[in-house]
Amino acid sequence: MNWEQVEGKWKQYQGKVKEKWGKLTDDDLQQIAGRRDQLVGKIQERYGVAKEQAESQINEFSRSLNANVSEPETIRTRTAGNKS
Repeated sequence: MNWEQVEGKWKQYQGKVKEKWGKLTDDDLQQIAGRRDQLVGKIQERYGVAKEQAESQINEFSRSLNANVSEPETIRTRTAGNKS
């Protein structure tokens, strides 16, 4: 999933972001408002990591969203094909 999609659905993904980075506050999430650069900065601030590490974590998070988004579609497709 590209980050523009995450930004567009930020309200939906805030819970997943909070699961991944529990030190981020609700105020942080509102300030970030889906902006990737803001998320990088907040992860650096809250976790004391380098920019590159924060970006790597976000890339991994984004890839995991791809996997989760693809799964339900695959399940629906398989289920639709198995009608008796």
